[in-house]
Amino acid sequence: MGRVSWIDGDGPLVPFARGYRKELLRLGHPPSTVRPHMALLGQLNRWLSAKGISVSELTLVVADAFLATRRADGQRRVPTLASLARFFEYLRFRGVLPPEQQPPPTARDEVLARYHRHLVHDRGLSRTTVLRYERFARRFLAQRSSRTGVDIGTEGLNSTAVSSYMLEAGSRLVVESAKREAADLRALLRFLYLEGSLATDLGSAMPPVATWRGTRLPPTMSTAEVDSLLASCDRSTKSGRRDYAVLTLLARLGLRSCEVAAVRLGDVNWRAGEILVRGKAGRRDHLPLPVEVGEALVDYLKHGRPLCELPQLILTLYAPPRPIHPSSMASLVYRACRRAGVARVGGHRLRHAFATQMLRRGADLLEIAQVLRQSDPGTTSGYAKVDRGALRTVAHPWPGATP
Repeated sequence: MGRVSWIDGDGPLVPFARGYRKELLRLGHPPSTVRPHMALLGQLNRWLSAKGISVSELTLVVADAFLATRRADGQRRVPTLASLARFFEYLRFRGVLPPEQQPPPTARDEVLARYHRHLVHDRGLSRTTVLRYERFARRFLAQRSSRTGVDIGTEGLNSTAVSSYMLEAGSRLVVESAKREAADLRALLRFLYLEGSLATDLGSAMPPVATWRGTRLPPTMSTAEVDSLLASCDRSTKSGRRDYAVLTLLARLGLRSCEVAAVRLGDVNWRAGEILVRGKAGRRDHLPLPVEVGEALVDYLKHGRPLCELPQLILTLYAPPRPIHPSSMASLVYRACRRAGVARVGGHRLRHAFATQMLRRGADLLEIAQVLRQSDPGTTSGYAKVDRGALRTVAHPWPGATP
């Protein structure tokens, strides 16, 4: 890497510049991305020197004032505070700055903390589901607090308030989103009853969102569309190898996005040709590893996965490497759809396509349920409607129709 001139000069940040640069390289940042970080740090160093501010006086407020000065001077594309966040962490680790002070928890924060423990330890829910329930609880309680002027948001919560909220949600959401909103609210209400914040179990008394099960065909994709998604990955690049590995897990094994994100290096038994799937509610299943999926994973591990000590199989592309988040799967599939020129779908649509292909190849519904790890037979029975050829053999002629 070329020499950065300000490192050999004067200023409050000079003693920490070389160590910070080594830390960025250790975290996996390529030299091309380290240079902009160091250039920004050099600008901050000169600004602090001109203002007579020492490194011990550096705060987020001071850094924000520096960035505001850059914008006022007409600099284009001024970074945000997030660009300096890692440098602040480095200074705290070195003991130059005190640990970041967290505001004292409010009464609502304490309720949410107890709710988190309930979801994780008492119900054993997956990380994704816990985050979803927590986001809803935080939003719901904050809205009630702002509307009614109470502290926590649970005060005065009764059946009338719950019904009013669901009626309002039903007027602005589609049926599937309204059902999810109801499930999130029901989980929160049951917890508040269990811990004694509510005298009545409003969650069990909530009526379900009006809908009719089995009225629609399961959304699916054709085999050609799935193949075009896989073929759209440029496997000569690291990103293409990573995307291809993810898409094969979704399309050839029918995994959920959260299950792909949860796969660890030790979950693949190469000798036995099996993969351990970490499913919902702590469920673990062993599935056969198809050759196509195994080859995609090997290619990614050899030529695409960053070298690090993380146990997760699929990682992010940019430094520092981190486990990929389930929500990133949707964006990954969206990009593949755009490259392949097919209608945009999410990762779960590939799961439906996998089940449909199994059905067309002669698998029965019990086998499909076992591979997809579905505990509710009613969920799997919906795929029977996709096999139109088999349905024609049991369909009765329409009265009065011409044969």
